[in-house]
Amino acid sequence: MNQSTGKTIHFNIKKSDGRASERIKSSKKWTLYSDGKTYVWSNQMERVGIIRQGIPYNSIELISQRLNRPVKSVLTIVGMPQTTYNKKKSEHSLLDSRNSELIVLITELLDYGTEVFNSEEEKFQRWLKKSNLSLGGNSPESLLDTITGIDEVKFCLDRIEYGNFA
Repeated sequence: MNQSTGKTIHFNIKKSDGRASERIKSSKKWTLYSDGKTYVWSNQMERVGIIRQGIPYNSIELISQRLNRPVKSVLTIVGMPQTTYNKKKSEHSLLDSRNSELIVLITELLDYGTEVFNSEEEKFQRWLKKSNLSLGGNSPESLLDTITGIDEVKFCLDRIEYGNFA
């Protein structure tokens, strides 16, 4: 109830629907190009579909380039021997769901981090490698091997984005 006039203000469904439609239209889309195929998702259900179908082993190289790290360090993140990677990549195989999920989540995290650092890739890369008190003294990059670690790095980026460092 509006206290100044004593009248009840009715909820405007059309206005609310309009705002929701605009949010959906402008929602973030993530893209991963690998082995000549484009993987695009904008919500969690689309992400689940991509994870279940699997993404190519070649996507590990893309993450390697984006992290500015050798492929071997990304293989350590996903817990895969170099020989397995070489064999599966040459066969054009797809990653299992666990590794596909890690690659997809790291892709989202790298996009978000670049956005938080105002597209200043070098600053973001330095931040990824430095130890961070809010991450228990670990570097953000060292936590990318688990989904929980990726979530913690994202929460840390959220705090930077919104100015809440406590």
